Amino acid sequence: LCLALSLARLPGGAGTATTSVALHRRLVAAQRGAADRAQPGRGVVHKTAYFGTVNIGTPPQSFSVVFDTGSGNLLIPAEDCTSEACLKHRRFSQKNTSTLQEVTCDGTPPSPGDPAPTDEVTITFGTGEVWGRCAQDSICLGSVCTKGSFILATYESASPFSAFKFDGVLGLALPTMSQGGDFNLMRRMTAGQVLKQGLFSVFMSDSDDESSEISFGQVKQEHLASELFWVDVARDSGYWEVRVEDIYVDGQPQGICSECFAAVDTGTSELAGPGAVITQMSQALNVQPDCSNFERLPKLGFRIGGRVLNLEPRDYIDQAGGRCDVAFMPLDVPPPKGPLFVLGIPFLQKFYTVYDDEKRRVGFGVARHAGQTAAAAKTLLMEVAQGRSARVTTSPSFLQTRG
Repeated sequence: LCLALSLARLPGGAGTATTSVALHRRLVAAQRGAADRAQPGRGVVHKTAYFGTVNIGTPPQSFSVVFDTGSGNLLIPAEDCTSEACLKHRRFSQKNTSTLQEVTCDGTPPSPGDPAPTDEVTITFGTGEVWGRCAQDSICLGSVCTKGSFILATYESASPFSAFKFDGVLGLALPTMSQGGDFNLMRRMTAGQVLKQGLFSVFMSDSDDESSEISFGQVKQEHLASELFWVDVARDSGYWEVRVEDIYVDGQPQGICSECFAAVDTGTSELAGPGAVITQMSQALNVQPDCSNFERLPKLGFRIGGRVLNLEPRDYIDQAGGRCDVAFMPLDVPPPKGPLFVLGIPFLQKFYTVYDDEKRRVGFGVARHAGQTAAAAKTLLMEVAQGRSARVTTSPSFLQTRG
């Protein structure tokens, strides 16, 4: 049974609930852009997606969704959506739930006696788009439920949605990216004061021998191989966005991105960044196209919150057809919103991340993986020394969940 948010409160308004949702990993081969396809060996890129289950309505209807910190709304196909992409996925049946209410898509809270709304919303996802109407119903993650608003897609473009192995998207960005307060699921759960803590945490593994998961209301110590440190959200863009203080190569600052920002994005399969910075970064890394120096490539680090978070060559290199390329997609966002990096799944497989909705901050720690040695984990999170070079973190603190 779902746990009603309005009832699950302690005296003083503190909640008790925590819940975790298993994330399933899928690897999909996708075509690159035309410029890349023109170069031998660069026609296909392998993209990873993680998705779990959300239950909607009374009785509950189950959907597989990507838990996406880069978007702000829950979106699933409607039963009357007949586009190719919708027909390949589960569709939500309004007639089979007793608790649904249609609502406007501008975020205006519904009032008793209001006529049924007729407005729709259009949302763009990369090269595709979705149209849909809006509704409110019970939304359950594991044993925790709330009443919230969401988008029922009445049209989904074939590209890219037909290729998706999941039914929809559950946006977990900050409220400014949602249609309104009722559409932001984390804000609804926080306002309901059900969760033990007003945060969620993400563990992603690239191994079939480990279980990936997203946890609400708790930080799971067993997923951490280092201390957890916190960085405030840098701007009110809606993204979980932090400031990047510099780029490091094998512990040495490069001085190429002192005023950059990074969006931590669980719904993005790749790494992306400013084109000019990627060019300078690639020169510093000196990746040979024939992969001849792959075993000798340096660590690539992002200085965030006074610490350097390192990626290893297997995290930032695309290897295909005997060719090696730096796996950063150019993303040129002009000031004041840029320069902007997007730290997607390759970064999130390396680092356990926590998203604190109440305090508007992001927590980072080295993710604990099977077979990982303590020595290897220490090289991934480094403190910045006086001269701005990085050194291994030796803090005795293993877990700091609240500041």
